[in-house]
Amino acid sequence: MLMLIAFAAFITGVPAHAQNGWSINRDKGTGDLISVFFTSSSEGWVAGDDGYLAFTGDGGRSWTRKILNTAANINEIYFRNDEDGYLVAGRKMFVTQDGGKSWRETLIIDPAEIKEGKPEFLSIRFNSKEQGFIIGSVLNEDDEVVDSLLLRTTDGGRNWSRLVLPEVRTELFHLDFDGKQEGWIVGDMGVILATTDNGNTWKKQDSGTEAGLYNVDFRDDKNGYVVGERGIILRTEDGGATWITVTNFVQKTLFRVNFVDDKNGWIVGSEGTILRSYDRGRTWVRQSSSTKSNLYGLYMEKKYGWSVGKSGIIIRYDR
Repeated sequence: MLMLIAFAAFITGVPAHAQNGWSINRDKGTGDLISVFFTSSSEGWVAGDDGYLAFTGDGGRSWTRKILNTAANINEIYFRNDEDGYLVAGRKMFVTQDGGKSWRETLIIDPAEIKEGKPEFLSIRFNSKEQGFIIGSVLNEDDEVVDSLLLRTTDGGRNWSRLVLPEVRTELFHLDFDGKQEGWIVGDMGVILATTDNGNTWKKQDSGTEAGLYNVDFRDDKNGYVVGERGIILRTEDGGATWITVTNFVQKTLFRVNFVDDKNGWIVGSEGTILRSYDRGRTWVRQSSSTKSNLYGLYMEKKYGWSVGKSGIIIRYDR
């Protein structure tokens, strides 16, 4: 029996001692859910297709929809503290200053600054109270990507200006900051950009791949992780000066990666894929997710976590 278990672990490419802490919270909805964010173990948000936004105040036992003035897909929801939250949908941004009780649409940028076409906002982060960044792409009339998009605010989001990225014209999917000075952006065609001067300048890093890279997570200014197409997992221990490809036998598209401390991290992806690392991302254990639906969004804490995805699926992790 022990030999059979060992053989099963070998052919799947993951250890046989994978644990299952995931259960289905909600199994259907009106569209795909793309993003999830919790401000405490009981209060959280899910968002996705057609401007869908919902809130729970009881740890997911019930969800209440919040109506916004948009039919665009909400690509990311993000809170920088319990009260101040942001979400981006198409070419719009909405903000809350009361923990989500009310949301207001805010003007992002003068259209004259984006002459090539229309903007599509995909990810937002603040690295201080006043400074934040939005990334995405510029689309032409046929919804084809014609340029990268990077916007910055230095007044808490009241005004935004465009930063030019002369070396990059691909779609940018996600950004992350560690502290104030260091930040990273990932995008299509293996693009990784990094800043070490508070976002004033961005330089390309060598990812070693041309796969689309969908998510980046840094624990500190040295240790970071990136996931993307065809099961690609990258890790760095030197701030991205060198990126190491992690051997992974799960060849599914991976959408999100999230580490809760220096050792423990999770990845979610297509067809219900969930991977967990116990050793700083060097190896990954496959977990049972109780679903075969694509999982697009991930939010993890040490004792609980959430993932959302196709057709409104919501799953919860309990330690």
